[in-house]
Amino acid sequence: MNYKNLSYTISHVFLMLFMYLFIVHRYSKKKTAGICIFSFWTLRLTDYLKLDLYPDSQMCYAVVTMFQIFVTQFTGIFIAKHRDGKLLFAGLSASNYVIAGSVAATILYMWTQDLVISMLGSVVVHTVILWILYGRIRAIWLRYQEKETEKNWWELCLIPVFFYCGFCTLAFFPITLEDNPQNIPAVLSFIITMFVAYVVVIRYMESESERAGIYWKNVFFESYIKGLEDQYYLVQRSEQNLKILRHDMRHYSGMIDTLLNQGAYDEIRNVTAHIKEVSDENRVVKYCENLMANSILTHIMERARRCGAVVHLEAAVPRELPFNDYEFATVLANLLENAVRCVSAFQEKDKRVEARIECADGHVLIHIQNEYENEILLDAATGLPRSQAGEGHGLGMQSVQAFSDKIGGNIGCYCEDGVFHLMLFAKI
Repeated sequence: MNYKNLSYTISHVFLMLFMYLFIVHRYSKKKTAGICIFSFWTLRLTDYLKLDLYPDSQMCYAVVTMFQIFVTQFTGIFIAKHRDGKLLFAGLSASNYVIAGSVAATILYMWTQDLVISMLGSVVVHTVILWILYGRIRAIWLRYQEKETEKNWWELCLIPVFFYCGFCTLAFFPITLEDNPQNIPAVLSFIITMFVAYVVVIRYMESESERAGIYWKNVFFESYIKGLEDQYYLVQRSEQNLKILRHDMRHYSGMIDTLLNQGAYDEIRNVTAHIKEVSDENRVVKYCENLMANSILTHIMERARRCGAVVHLEAAVPRELPFNDYEFATVLANLLENAVRCVSAFQEKDKRVEARIECADGHVLIHIQNEYENEILLDAATGLPRSQAGEGHGLGMQSVQAFSDKIGGNIGCYCEDGVFHLMLFAKI
């Protein structure tokens, strides 16, 4: 076996190892490893065609290489939990990663003509780069694969595509490094540029993710603070009205005594009904036991009242939740705010929203209903409403989708008889 066969074999081993380590698995570790091993042997057998049977055929080299690219990318698709633009980026990046080791083997063999040294050099280069990537960006990359966002990833796939094409042109096809060693400095510079670009891109995406997280926390706390302000305002108003009621009670008492003496019992009932009505009007409403959710609901209900909308709310949310209170309250804020915003624009239809929120008996249920006038656009990938406001909008539904995925829930929506329904359900 010559150095090319060994170099390709080593590259295929590290290629599949990269796939295994940098893609979130759909299957068990054992099954995923088995798929990667099968793909490795498929690549190895096709190497036999272009390196041993038809080593001088450029047509065979090109066709087999295209087939191997297909096998590599299909392996990533097959083992991946999330089949999206981020997966394609990972698969294309795997092909670029192993080029560095292949180039190292070629350069060492050209300089030393020693098979052992060149293969050891290839293994060392592959291992060192993999170790650096594993320590620096693997955790970031796996976290990002779990997030429900496709923004910019299809465009970012052009980065590994053009790097791969550039490497092939400089080092392998149609003229190899052995035939044109003057390209070695350019190839080495290209390799360094590639890995720097990858680290910068991944860290930039992580930074953007953190920025988005901070934004949503700020949005939540703004709603939470407004909810507390609304509650404080209601308490103040109730206290003032109850003070007036207490002051007037002596007049009501005198009135009742007079009516008793006159036997005007129906009038007494009217007076007591009025007192009860005033008391009920000044009762501070508590929508649920959970502090965060109650504050958000208070804010949304007050906002709906100002918009002239009516929200029929059934909420059963306990004080303690088996998931993050802030995230759950943010979901409620996003869904109810969208519904209230939709009906508040009505001119003729009733501005009514029906909301049912349950966290009990081992399940979570959120069911929001509201009428609509304009066409509702649904995202082809998620099946959820898509914002018509353009770039930078629609992030609320992404947040809801992320929460649903986090708790293992299902979320869906449909339109029926002019009413839009959105439901989120999960077992807890």
